[in-house]
Amino acid sequence: MRKLKNSELDRLNIDEFKSAKKTPLIIILDNIRSLNNIGSVFRTSDAFLVEKIYLCGITAKPPHNDIRKTALGSTETVAWEYAEDTLDVVNTLKSQNVKVISIEQAERATMLNTFQPEANQIYALVFGNEVKGVSQEVVDASDMVIEIPQFGTKHSLNISVSCGVVVWDVFSKLTQK
Repeated sequence: MRKLKNSELDRLNIDEFKSAKKTPLIIILDNIRSLNNIGSVFRTSDAFLVEKIYLCGITAKPPHNDIRKTALGSTETVAWEYAEDTLDVVNTLKSQNVKVISIEQAERATMLNTFQPEANQIYALVFGNEVKGVSQEVVDASDMVIEIPQFGTKHSLNISVSCGVVVWDVFSKLTQK
């Protein structure tokens, strides 16, 4: 088996990406500290044609060298916006009939493997701070909470890993409909 060269991958250029039909997914980053995590979320969002990323609170915004290192140019393709208050973004999106889902461990959370997204629904996925997770006020305002099932000794996954797992899962379910 021969590895493919980048030129053989048939990827979109920046203009094609910007005009491409997007996956009905929005990412909200709630006070993310790590610039590398932010860059990784941009890359994942590029890979799965995410509509937009909201960078909230202390979450850094492009351009920044440490974001650029992991984003590898995806800050130029994925639409993004900075907002000081995550809850304001959540409430605005909800008023636009976007279903807001916090990715968190919480009472009555829906396990990711059992979540079935509705066709023709836009979803906003909220990922939280590396230490504190999604703020309780944002969890309270969310339409639902999804938890990634875990079976080892650790209590959580890195936010960039969580984003990759959840976005891939939701993307694959939405594109099957």
